[in-house]
Amino acid sequence: MTERYDSVEQVADAIIERTDGSIVLGMPLGLGKPNTLANVLYRRAVDDPRISLSIATALSLGRPQGAPGLQQRFLDPFVQRVYGDYEELDYLHARKAGKLPDNVEVIEFYVQPAAELTNHYSQQNYISSNYTHIARDMFRRGINVLAQTVARRGSGEEERVSLSCNPEMTLDMLPEIAARKARGDTLITVGCIHDRLPFMLNSAEVPADSFDIILDDPAAQHTLISTPNMPVGMAEHFIGLAASGLVRDGGTLQIGIGALGDAVAGALLLRHQDNATYRELLETSQLSTTFYDAFEESGELGSFDVGLYGCSEMFTYGLFRLVEAGIIKREVEGPNGQPVHMTGGFFLGPQAFYNGLRGLPEEKLAKIDMTNISFVNGLYGDEARKRAQRRHGRFINTAFSVTLMGAGIADQLEDGRILSGVGGQYNFVAQAHELEGARSVLLVRATRSKGGETRSNIIWNYGHTTIPRHLRDIVVTEYGVADLRGRTDAEVIGAMLSIADSRFQQELMETAKAAGKLPADYVLPRAFRNNTPQRLREVYDRFRPRGLFQEFPLGSDFTYVEEMLLRAMVWLKAHVEPRGLLEMARTGPVDARTRQHFAPHLERMGLDAPEGVKDKLFQQLLLKALEATGG
Repeated sequence: MTERYDSVEQVADAIIERTDGSIVLGMPLGLGKPNTLANVLYRRAVDDPRISLSIATALSLGRPQGAPGLQQRFLDPFVQRVYGDYEELDYLHARKAGKLPDNVEVIEFYVQPAAELTNHYSQQNYISSNYTHIARDMFRRGINVLAQTVARRGSGEEERVSLSCNPEMTLDMLPEIAARKARGDTLITVGCIHDRLPFMLNSAEVPADSFDIILDDPAAQHTLISTPNMPVGMAEHFIGLAASGLVRDGGTLQIGIGALGDAVAGALLLRHQDNATYRELLETSQLSTTFYDAFEESGELGSFDVGLYGCSEMFTYGLFRLVEAGIIKREVEGPNGQPVHMTGGFFLGPQAFYNGLRGLPEEKLAKIDMTNISFVNGLYGDEARKRAQRRHGRFINTAFSVTLMGAGIADQLEDGRILSGVGGQYNFVAQAHELEGARSVLLVRATRSKGGETRSNIIWNYGHTTIPRHLRDIVVTEYGVADLRGRTDAEVIGAMLSIADSRFQQELMETAKAAGKLPADYVLPRAFRNNTPQRLREVYDRFRPRGLFQEFPLGSDFTYVEEMLLRAMVWLKAHVEPRGLLEMARTGPVDARTRQHFAPHLERMGLDAPEGVKDKLFQQLLLKALEATGG
C-alpha cells in the first residue's frame, strides 16, 4: 500500500524508523536525484551520530563554480540566471571540503568530469563498473532505500506516474526489490514528485504503487539541474564533420554529451538540411577525398530519407534536435508493440531540452521510449529483437587520448585518479563488435593546449586504458578517419599517424620504429603531412561567413556578450600560462577606442569602472583576450 506524504521531513521520519537508522540510499544519476530528501536525511545524520547513512549514486551535480577572478565574475550572474533556486546537495559540498561526518558515506559510480581529481575521498570511494552493472552493484552495497524524482499527470484515481529522466537504473532494480521484499527484506522505494519534469510515456510510465512512499511537497520542487551547451571549437567541428559521414541512412545512432556530441549532431543536421553545402565542405576540407574509402565502406554522405533509430544510454539534446529535424524517425517495435524511434536510458541537458520535451505533442512524445539501461546498453535479453532493430549501429563516444595501437583512454588518468567514469562506453564498444554491420567510433581531439603548451592526444602508450586495443575500431580526429578494425599493428600505427597533428608525427613514428612496431623504412604518405591547424583554419574562415561552424550549433543559454567573453577566457587558459597572465596584462594599456568597443563586455564583468590595481589588471587582461579572439 503506497503511503503519501506532503512533507519531506515526514518521509525522512518514515525512512529512519523503518530502517532503524541504518540507511543505504540509492539514487539515480544527475537530474533524477531528489535533492531535498537527500539533504534532509544528510542533516539528520549530521545531527544524530546514531544514524548511519550510506549514499550510492552517480554524477552528483552542483552549480558551476569559477575560480576567484575573471571566472567568478563571469559565472556568478550566469549561474544565478540559469540555475535559479536549484537546491545544492549538502553532501557534495561537505565532501569537497573534507567534512563528511564519520557516520556518512558517499559512493559514486560516475563523477562530474575532472571535478574530483584532487579529492582523496572521492577517489577512494569510486566504484568502477559498466553502467549495465550498477543495479547489481547497488544491491551488493546493501541498498535498502531507492529514491528518485518522478513526473505525474492527473490526480486521485486518475494519477499517472513517470520515471521521466531516469528510468535506466530503477526499472532494472524494481523486480529484484519486489523479490527481496517478498523474502522479508526491508527495502523502501520513494518517488518524489516534481511537476516540472517532462512526463515520459511507454516504459517510463509505472504504476504509482511501484513506490512504497510518494512525496508530494511543493517546497521540495526547485529549478531542475541543467548542463548548458558549451562552445564547439574549430577542432570539434571538423571531428563532428568527419564522424557524420560514417552514419548510414536507415541505421542506428548513439552519441554522447559535450561539445563533440553537439558537433556530430550539428553536422548531421547540415548533412540532412543542406546536403550540397555539406558535401562541398567535406571536399574542401579534403575529408571526402583523402578518406574516401572509410566513408564508402562504413558511411554515406546523403540526406536521411529512411531516417535513423536513436538508441543511446544518454538521450542528449543533440539527439532531441535530430528527432525534431526528422532525422531520427526510423521506427522499431516499442515495449508494448507500439512504434518508437528513440530509445534512451536517461536524459540531462540544457533547459531548452526539458522545455522541448514538455512541449511535444502526445503522438510525438509516444515515439520516445525511456527504459532500462540493461535494454539500451546490452544485447543480452531479447537479443533477436535488438539485433533486428540496431542495424548499422554507429556508437559514437569520446576519449581524451588514443594510443598509436588503438587503445582508448576516457575515464581515468595514468596515475589512477578517476576523471569521470566508464559509464556505458565499454558497453557500446562491445556491442559494435557483436552486431553485424555496426561500428564503434571514438572521437578524440588531435592535440590539447594549456598554458601556452600544446601536446598530442595521439600517444605511444599510456598506463591505463578504457577501451583495450583488441576492441579498436574507428578513431576520428579533426584531421580525418582511422579505420583500425582487422588491421595489423603496423597498419594501425600508420592509420593513427595519418590523423595525428603533423607537429608530433615524426616523434611518434620514430618511437614506433624504435619499438620494432613499424618498418624502419616506413614513410608517412604525403597526403597526411599537412595536418595543421593552419590548414583547417583556412577552411574554417572560408565557411564561417556562410553561417557554418557556429560556436553553439544547438543554441545557447549564454547571451551574445557572454559567448564572446567565454571565448576570450577559453583562449586565455589555452594560450597563456598562469604566471604569464600578469605579464600579459602589463604589456601596455589598451586604447580608449578598444575599451569603448568592448564596453558591454566590461560592464557584464563588472570591470567598466575598475577600482584598485587588481581590477585594472583584470580589465587589461580581458580586453587583450577579446582582441585576440576577434570579439
